[in-house]
Amino acid sequence: MNGVTEPIRRHRTAQVTATVTANGAPLPDREVLLQQTGHQFLFGCTDFESPADAETAEPAADAPAGRWLELFNFATLPFYWGRFEPVRGQPDPARLLRTARWLTTRGCVVKGHPLAWHTVAPEWLLDLSNAEIAQALTARIEREVAGFAGVIDAWDVINEAVIMPIFDRYDNGITRVCREMGRIPMIRMVVDAARAANPQATLLLNDFDMSAAYECLIEGVLEAGIRIDALGLQSHMHQGYWGEEKTLGVLDRFSRFGLPIHFTETTIVSGHLMPPEIDDLNDYQVAQWPTTTDGEQRQADEITRHYRTLLSHPSVQAITYWGFTDGGWLGAPGGLLRADGTTKPAYEALRSLIKEQWWLPPTKTATDAAGRLRFAGFLGTYEVSALGRTTTLRLDRPGDVAVEVDLSE
Repeated sequence: MNGVTEPIRRHRTAQVTATVTANGAPLPDREVLLQQTGHQFLFGCTDFESPADAETAEPAADAPAGRWLELFNFATLPFYWGRFEPVRGQPDPARLLRTARWLTTRGCVVKGHPLAWHTVAPEWLLDLSNAEIAQALTARIEREVAGFAGVIDAWDVINEAVIMPIFDRYDNGITRVCREMGRIPMIRMVVDAARAANPQATLLLNDFDMSAAYECLIEGVLEAGIRIDALGLQSHMHQGYWGEEKTLGVLDRFSRFGLPIHFTETTIVSGHLMPPEIDDLNDYQVAQWPTTTDGEQRQADEITRHYRTLLSHPSVQAITYWGFTDGGWLGAPGGLLRADGTTKPAYEALRSLIKEQWWLPPTKTATDAAGRLRFAGFLGTYEVSALGRTTTLRLDRPGDVAVEVDLSE
């Protein structure tokens, strides 16, 4: 396993002793083909440009959708309420449902983002009382979570709740309600609605605020008995790479809650950096923000370092890259593809990690005299083939693992 650090090996791989059997008897001295078919770890990306109308079509390997599928097993789809239901009573679930099904049939886990957020809230909420807004919000959550259950079973249930009641850029219905109710009662309301609609769903808090304010909010939520399944941490690095020390510091602070951590929104740019004095990233508006040759090399190096750092920490369960193609949020060159669809060095760097350094290629091996074979592999799914038969093996915990692989007819 070239390029695998000791923490990554310890937390992400299994040392497997597999006894290969058929019809109840071990198969000694048999040639066996091992092939990894999937990662347990969720390597994700937004999928806002997926070919939703090509439900049965398989994209070309060099098309953007083909490039996307080569790397990722986890997609985030947009459920911004103001765009999903711009006119009250007229939601538009059909396209997202097609997209979600297209992804799940190709083995991807899909998450919806977000259910409750003060930004991109419907303007029609402003005509309602706070009680009516709360009722409309819970009804929207119940509708989406129940309607997509079985296809989308993970949700950023509330987004950026730290700033939500004090957000003052513009009036919106969600801030009004949160200001009146308070953060924790608001979180309880939306989590309860989502949980009732799909008890099996994975529900996340998601925030950009990495200060103690987010930690205090999490403490309050957990002390109130509100069940959260994972913590979402945003890492938009338009002003520069965090570095290993900061990243590990953030992880150590938030891992104390004992919940899985998702790095939900990671962006690293391949052009000039946003000035450090910008407080709200949305305030930086430029006519053009081009990718550069030097910037692309920097981006590739920083993405490699960032992903290695995150994978080395046992609390991290998922990483979502925010924007597959340049020119997305804020017009930044933060994608893994250039605007013309060609791959950047960052794409190739990620591919080297996910599908080479952290992947077991098709490997011919053989059982010993007792029918056993040994190998080291990243947690995930594998195909084991011998005697013209194939079965699936799942590795779901690190360390030494003893399994039986049954190739009975």
